[in-house]
Amino acid sequence: MMKTYTSSVPGVSRLDAGLDWLQMLTGASLILFMWCHMMLVSSVVISPNLMNAIAHFFEATFMAQVGGPLIFLTFLVHFALAARKIPFRVEGQSTIWQHAKMMKHRDTWLWVVQAVTAMIILILGSIHMWTVLNDLPITAAKSAARMQHFWWFLFYMVLLPCVELHVSVGFYRIGVKWGFVKADQRKGFKRFESTLFTIFMVIGIITLIRFLMFG
Repeated sequence: MMKTYTSSVPGVSRLDAGLDWLQMLTGASLILFMWCHMMLVSSVVISPNLMNAIAHFFEATFMAQVGGPLIFLTFLVHFALAARKIPFRVEGQSTIWQHAKMMKHRDTWLWVVQAVTAMIILILGSIHMWTVLNDLPITAAKSAARMQHFWWFLFYMVLLPCVELHVSVGFYRIGVKWGFVKADQRKGFKRFESTLFTIFMVIGIITLIRFLMFG
């Protein structure tokens, strides 16, 4: 009679699975926040008074004072969790790059894009959040004043595409990795992800132009 052997999942594997789950939850929370944030900021295109009114509501209800630091904390936790799988040594980075070129697999390149934009967002996003949270209340005039300085304009022209790329790729990878999107649905979901990226990029650029024209 043949014996059947079973092995339990090691504690480390369960821990990794739990950390992956937490990474997904923090990532999904930040994606939702970024979409809402874009809608708030882009309201200046309709009217600066509308943006000021929305910002005032968040501050009057202390959502900005409490929610801002919580978002910043979520941002740092998400990066720490994702950093477990990002090679920081030159040898590891070279290996990943070589494998990506050799495999010519779109999803592998998306991971590379996400890792690179994560590094940029960690630095620029931290500067942005620190600046905004230390200059409450948020107003259209303050945002426009920053944008009308050349270096701040350049700053946001780099941050905007990095954030939108990271968010859209993250949205796609969450759907694929966690089984929300099946193999036969990937092609359509990629088109949907590309459409979302284009829409939010257009909204973001129009918003930046509106701040530049703010009188």
